[in-house]
Amino acid sequence: MRLLPARRALKLQARILFLSRLTSFQFHIFCTQSTEISSAVPLTSLQCGHLFQSLTNSRSYRKGQQLHTFMLISGVLIDNTYLATKLSAFYAICGKMEEARVIFNGIMLKSSFLWNMMIRGFSCSGFPLNALFMYRQMLGFGKKADNFTYPFVLMASGDLLLDDVGKRIHCEVIVNGYEADVYVSNSLLAMYSKFGDMETAQKVFDRMLVRDITSWNTIISGYVYDAHPEKGLSIFVDMILDGFRCDQVSFLGVLSACSDLGAFSQGKEIHAYVLRTGVEFSSFLSNALIDVYVKSNFLAGAKRLHEMMYMRDTISWNTVIFGCARYGYALESLHLFHQMNYEGISLDFATFLAVLGACGQLAALHLGKNLHAHLSKLGLDHEVFIGTALIDMYAKCGSLAHSCQIFDEMPTKNLISWSAMVSAYGLHGRGEEAVDFFNQMKKKGIKPDKVTFTSVLSACSHAGLVDSGKEIFLQMQHRHAITPSVKQYSCMVDLLGRAGHLDEAYKLILDMEVIPNVDVWAALLAACQIHHNVEMAEIAAQHAFNVRPQGFGVYISLSNIYAKEKRWDDVKRVRALARRDGLRKPPGCSYFELDLEIHRFLVGDKSHPQSNAMHAKLVELKRMVKEAGYIPETSSVFYEVEVELKEKIL
Repeated sequence: MRLLPARRALKLQARILFLSRLTSFQFHIFCTQSTEISSAVPLTSLQCGHLFQSLTNSRSYRKGQQLHTFMLISGVLIDNTYLATKLSAFYAICGKMEEARVIFNGIMLKSSFLWNMMIRGFSCSGFPLNALFMYRQMLGFGKKADNFTYPFVLMASGDLLLDDVGKRIHCEVIVNGYEADVYVSNSLLAMYSKFGDMETAQKVFDRMLVRDITSWNTIISGYVYDAHPEKGLSIFVDMILDGFRCDQVSFLGVLSACSDLGAFSQGKEIHAYVLRTGVEFSSFLSNALIDVYVKSNFLAGAKRLHEMMYMRDTISWNTVIFGCARYGYALESLHLFHQMNYEGISLDFATFLAVLGACGQLAALHLGKNLHAHLSKLGLDHEVFIGTALIDMYAKCGSLAHSCQIFDEMPTKNLISWSAMVSAYGLHGRGEEAVDFFNQMKKKGIKPDKVTFTSVLSACSHAGLVDSGKEIFLQMQHRHAITPSVKQYSCMVDLLGRAGHLDEAYKLILDMEVIPNVDVWAALLAACQIHHNVEMAEIAAQHAFNVRPQGFGVYISLSNIYAKEKRWDDVKRVRALARRDGLRKPPGCSYFELDLEIHRFLVGDKSHPQSNAMHAKLVELKRMVKEAGYIPETSSVFYEVEVELKEKIL
């Protein structure tokens, strides 16, 4: 065996010790010169310990395995508690709990450090029950918990939602005097947030003598996820006033609050604040801002921010696509989808759900079928959420048969799937079948929710099934203990109003347990237009105006009622009210699909290259429907002109 000169051996040992304290190349010398080291300069326990500490810091699992093998071969690990502890801690930090447990079980004298590392490893690796079991074992062996133990035990209790266990450990924390430790208190905040016990979390936060950025972020996120976003916003302001510099986690939490509240102005202010603080714009932060703008219906800002992103991921694309589809820009949603696909961005469930919704809005049946075929190739068409989206898409595209076929072929059906089919039958005017389907669902043991009741009540309304609708409405309240929301009340008002029971509909509104919104009064107003009840129409319209309607529909309905009665001065007054409120009637728009391409037309639009041929076809269709007995309703035309000209205006 060739021995190294003494000077070179000493240099090599010094080099090993030096490299063991680096973060990137600490093990390079060992991997490349292990033969020299083992034969000429055997590693001491201290040197192996230094190397393991560096490998633990960098989580270099493979290199740690190599060092472990070397120590077994060299015999340095035999009866060496120091190295065995380092080795067990290394595997625990790397999340390799089976290896860590084997080494741990072979150590006779286990230090508090080793117990803590094992508890931490189990807690951080998704084994919270093992962490709690290890904690109890540790106490049973007479070891005391400290400020390194409690954070990970509290984390495990929170992950398991064991509030009784968590509260007992909290008592132990107080008794042992560790509640003042900022890391322990932060863990208590996180645990109570997971329990949804924000009252106790707030008490812990208020008692903290020292708070760091993690403390503020945890309490803000806790309120947001506990459906109290307004409180999260308030605490964010307090954090800034206390002089804390926000990080990405802070902004993600408060932007989530803005998104939940639809707080557009606050979202813009926080966007500006992010720019002023110079925080790095990660994809997470950009996506959170896009989500705020989308849910505030500021799609122009969302799209601009999306276009400015250096790396646009699936989430950012999905957020913009979904926003366009949700707020009536279905064609733009499809354009973005094609661009996303062209750029090679991976598509996921959310992408297909958003695009199928857009196809339904545009009645783009052939494009929807193409997506269905693509989903079939991926084996996703029978997945419950995708299947439900396909049912809804086909129903809105006029193909109820396809909706029924998909529902029948779905291996797993949930409440949403059944509700989609009830809605599909109602959309096609088949109210009795919708009610039958609703009853079948209940016989299967599936309990309807508010969305299901809205669908079946809407189906009853369009089919004129007054008695069935009343019975179902009573079932919802008494048998299923569901308090009606404005959506269910709106359906009932529409149901009664269409059937001519205007007084009963009005009484229902007055007896509502919630404050009626514009939709409820608009439903009554539409019924008044059908049954020519001007007096009640004026009452409904006045209530709707008091709620400040965002759309033009209420003004149009009341104008049409006045026009029917030839009250032209009142027509002018209502239109003046609309102008005063800054509302304009949007131009009529229609879409149709030809050869997988969506064509869009506005009123009077002649920009299409085939517009002359299409207008000629419309004239021919108009003649054909009149020959079939169609009589146009011209009473709502505001102008006092001849009947033929009124028909042309329509």
